[in-house]
Amino acid sequence: MPCGHPVGVASISSSRPGPPTVRTAARAVILRGSELLVVRVRTDEGEFLVLPGGGQEHGETLTDTVQREVFEELGLKVVPGRLVYLREYVGKNHGMHRIHGRFHQVEAVFHCACGDFSPIGGGLTTDRRQIGFEWIPLEKLADYPLSPQGLGAIIAQSLQDGSARYLGDVH
Repeated sequence: MPCGHPVGVASISSSRPGPPTVRTAARAVILRGSELLVVRVRTDEGEFLVLPGGGQEHGETLTDTVQREVFEELGLKVVPGRLVYLREYVGKNHGMHRIHGRFHQVEAVFHCACGDFSPIGGGLTTDRRQIGFEWIPLEKLADYPLSPQGLGAIIAQSLQDGSARYLGDVH
């Protein structure tokens, strides 16, 4: 997939032994003014951008997950706020079905506040395919390989009215 599959998903193949499972994950919408913080990822399929975050561990709440994952990936301490959206990614239904045929992830995405951006880039446990981070102007999100499509409108609507949306199985 050329843009935006969940970080680390490329390592999950359709030949993975055992029964299929559903992975839960939490991601962060972190804004600095009118810019969105994203993580740059490189796989065999190319480079793309994702929201910071990742897989939930047993016994962890989704808000604990997003705090841990953002700290591990970027070195930032965040405070999760309201839910922005919930989405599913069922790999067999999308362009990377060869690699993600048995992958199913449910992502909860939270608006997160960060009071200090100075430690950015100091993550201790970055994902193995993570190659950096970027700040992207919200009004130009459509110009970047970021998933899900229409993310700028989804974030803008949530910021405007506090709404949270279920996006369904989207890429």
